[in-house]
Amino acid sequence: MNRSTSFLNRWLVPFLTALGENPYMSAIRAGMVSVVPLTIIGGLFLVIAFLPVPGWEKRIEPYSQLLQVPVTATFGLLAVFVSFAIGYDLGKQFKQEAIVSASMSTLIFLMIQLKLDDLSLPMDGLGSKGLFSAIIIALITVRVQRFFTDQNLVIRMPKNVPPVVYESFLSLSPMVFLVVVFWIIRFVIGWDINASIQTLFSPLVFALNTLPGILVYAFLVTLLWSVGINGDNTLDALVAPVFLQFLTANVEAAKAGLPMPYITAQGFFTSFVNVGGTGATIALALVMLNSKEPGYRKVSRLSLPTQIFGINEPIFFGFPIVLNPIFMAPYILNALLLTAGSYLLMDWGLIRKPFVNVPWTTPPVIGHFLVSGGDWRAAVWGVVSILMAMTIYYPFARAAERQRLQAEAQGTAHE
Repeated sequence: MNRSTSFLNRWLVPFLTALGENPYMSAIRAGMVSVVPLTIIGGLFLVIAFLPVPGWEKRIEPYSQLLQVPVTATFGLLAVFVSFAIGYDLGKQFKQEAIVSASMSTLIFLMIQLKLDDLSLPMDGLGSKGLFSAIIIALITVRVQRFFTDQNLVIRMPKNVPPVVYESFLSLSPMVFLVVVFWIIRFVIGWDINASIQTLFSPLVFALNTLPGILVYAFLVTLLWSVGINGDNTLDALVAPVFLQFLTANVEAAKAGLPMPYITAQGFFTSFVNVGGTGATIALALVMLNSKEPGYRKVSRLSLPTQIFGINEPIFFGFPIVLNPIFMAPYILNALLLTAGSYLLMDWGLIRKPFVNVPWTTPPVIGHFLVSGGDWRAAVWGVVSILMAMTIYYPFARAAERQRLQAEAQGTAHE
């Protein structure tokens, strides 16, 4: 264990820390987080339209199309918002005029969505299907803007002109360059940029909706947390667009009355796996609530209120779990078991797949119920999940408790 920990600290931790602090990854995370409120709003209207109440469908039928307007306005334009948000955040990090960066990103993204034949703007590419294109275009656009600024290839007006005019001319040369280049690629050459980017990311999209793929993801998230790196944040820039695509596809299927295609949509991991925090640590707090060891007992009681809302740093660093072999094993094991259990129950049709996005701070059981659109079986599974996690943590927690009590007793004896 010491050798493996040494390897992680020497090689893996520095690499992943640098990855997490990378401005491009940071901008992607910011962009994906910015659209969460939109998906929650759209999800609320979707819940109203499809309440699991007998006879509700007939009662709401006259208003169903009206209720779906906010759903289309949010989920149907996700890529546009993401392109704007990533461009804004990255522009700010690169010390550019952020609103100009965001506007350029959105301009180029919308331009490549136009059809070759009639130059109409189809809605398909503006939603989740265009997320990867929106991300790539935003990163390229702001990088080009930064290059033009660094190389002084910009038009600088006198300082006494209004700031709006000054910034407009400053962005003119990179904007002209970007428009011409993407115009040539998309309309002169006829290269379908969206299709190519979708093909490029298709292996990742496929893998994350399979049981082996999502288990690997769960393992990596908890492994990173175990060595002190926020695993969710580190990998979020890679997986959030995929999970959001899955959620949108499930929303579209629910609207059409069709079977939902994706299990691991947004909400699967945050609600069904991260029960009371990553690694289901609310279960550990419950197990140690009346621990004989005063330190464990105090940390558990102090952390329990925050863990109800998925915030588990107090217990994670208070016990600690990080770099602690006794707690690392059940911590990772719980994530894998809950991932596999939730996946299989949804695959067998015993629990409804996620199609409503809720804040990650939503308490367990309530989150299970809401994410699945009011499926009471999901709420029952939430309770079972906590009990299962407590069972896994119990022997390890008692071993750690005995170990610490013995150490304290020996320390008292020596005194």
